Amino acid sequence: MEPNVPKIESLVRQLLVELGEDPKREGLLKTPLRVAQALSFLTHGYRTDPQEVINQALFTQVTSSMVIVKDIELYSLCEHHMLPFFGRCHIGYIPNGKVFGVSKLARLVDVYARRLQLQERLTEQISQAVMDSIDARGVGVMIEARHLCMMMRGVEKQNSVMLTSSVLGAFREQLATREEFLALLGR
Repeated sequence: MEPNVPKIESLVRQLLVELGEDPKREGLLKTPLRVAQALSFLTHGYRTDPQEVINQALFTQVTSSMVIVKDIELYSLCEHHMLPFFGRCHIGYIPNGKVFGVSKLARLVDVYARRLQLQERLTEQISQAVMDSIDARGVGVMIEARHLCMMMRGVEKQNSVMLTSSVLGAFREQLATREEFLALLGR
């Protein structure tokens, strides 16, 4: 279901008034619509099916080599303050007869990042989706992100970076596999 942009626009207009602003002043005239459209875009992951994003871009490939895609940019909104967090996602997997078209992993990250999120949940959702989509032998996902809710307000710590990881299958069960993944990420 698509967001009701006119209703969101009206609510943003009310919010501006409650914050002590005049939504009729020149600089704010179109702000409610812009905010409504931005929120619709920033949450389009709710309306996107991960399997449609993968869109049959799975290819037969017999290999036991680890596949890694590093530094996938991500932008999301924390569910506690609706402020952005942003960073990089690194995905590694060991195929089980199928591999992803490389751009599909970046698109998969966006599906889950474009929702109100917790970084911990986001990391787990991505790893589980990779695992389930190709029945991988193992998956490792690491996200490094900066949270504006911690930088702009609250403790106001500008240099803090949150790291989360989720390891499944061989990445969880075999220390050597997990260490290889971390070494290839430069950790």
